Amino acid sequence: MDHYDIVIVGTGHGGAQAAIALRQAGHEDSILMVSRDRNPPYERPPLSKDYLAGEKPFEKILIRPEKFWTDRGITLRLGANANEVDPQTHTISLSDGTRVTYRKLIWAAGGDARRLSCPGADLAGVHTIRGRRDTDALKEDIGSGGKRAVIVGAGYIGLEAAAVLRKLDCQVTVVEMLDRVLKRVAGEELSDFYAAEHRAHGVDLRLKTGVERIEGDGERVTGVTLSSGETIACDVVIAGIGIVPSVGPLIAAGAAGSNGVDVDTFGRTSLDDIYAIGDCAAHANPYADNAVIRLESVQNANDMATVAAKAIMGDKQDYDAVPWFWSNQYDLRLQTVGISAGHDACVLRGDPADRKFSLIYLKEGCVIALDCVNNTRDYAQGRKLVEARAEIAPDLLADTETPLKEML
Repeated sequence: MDHYDIVIVGTGHGGAQAAIALRQAGHEDSILMVSRDRNPPYERPPLSKDYLAGEKPFEKILIRPEKFWTDRGITLRLGANANEVDPQTHTISLSDGTRVTYRKLIWAAGGDARRLSCPGADLAGVHTIRGRRDTDALKEDIGSGGKRAVIVGAGYIGLEAAAVLRKLDCQVTVVEMLDRVLKRVAGEELSDFYAAEHRAHGVDLRLKTGVERIEGDGERVTGVTLSSGETIACDVVIAGIGIVPSVGPLIAAGAAGSNGVDVDTFGRTSLDDIYAIGDCAAHANPYADNAVIRLESVQNANDMATVAAKAIMGDKQDYDAVPWFWSNQYDLRLQTVGISAGHDACVLRGDPADRKFSLIYLKEGCVIALDCVNNTRDYAQGRKLVEARAEIAPDLLADTETPLKEML
């Protein structure tokens, strides 16, 4: 049985940053990174954007060159899932039949793409986008383009994939159960803008519509039957309906958590010497009125990783990073700072017709978030307003002649 001082489960953004931050903080003992993924750590956002479009090769989305990990004495054990954790003996059982012991464990396993549960969901041609293998399989199915695709879910993943597939001259239908796109993450004004953009690019957008079943010829998908009874013929189906946090072994070992695994302000779970970070870690977020939430973003994964690494090294600092996100669709770059959930007012800054504008979200008169479309200046300057929970008159916020940085 091998022993490592620190074992990191997961090689996404959180796992990679945890290893990097530990070395930067002076940790000299052994580090093992374990992942069922067979590739060295790589970026996930391009999987539904430029990697899917074929505009960026895999080597360009590596978080670090493979030699980086070897040079820093960080061991990668790829293609091995962490199946069981024994917190009493500090032991992890892996899917390759081996067991390893640890002094400290950082769980950065993320989540699995939520799969469709309707009849026909297991047919060939039904895809999710979560890892390189998923996107490679989708690219192979799409080929040189021109295929018919049905995308289930109008969140970031679904809409980003729709934009790429339209660029590849595919026929695209997006099916969403809710009454607007991006409803879980954005206000109505932004939803309406993106819905109009996708329709202008030829996407058949079906809102308030469910999927009854996936049709097939016994092996491959041939269509999707909607809750209305209509069947849409297609060659591929993409499910972009969220993730299921990968925390089963921790919960089975006794860790607290209902939506993911619960962690404190340093990333510690309820189990001794076990931390959790990233998509799977439920934490009290100061930018969501300290509500316990999970954030699925690169920012959250990286910042939680740094907090956990510092805590392990004896430098305990509360997690209080400002949340930020981004999404590329067509020629639109959406940058978000803060969390808009619970806002009671929204200020439009600029004109959507110019394809450069911002939406500023307020709660009880305080700025809590911004959605900035092709407007990096507002995004960068608006961050300070969110950090300060600044109280600024809506008329002033709407004045594009006055830079946001002058409003503090």
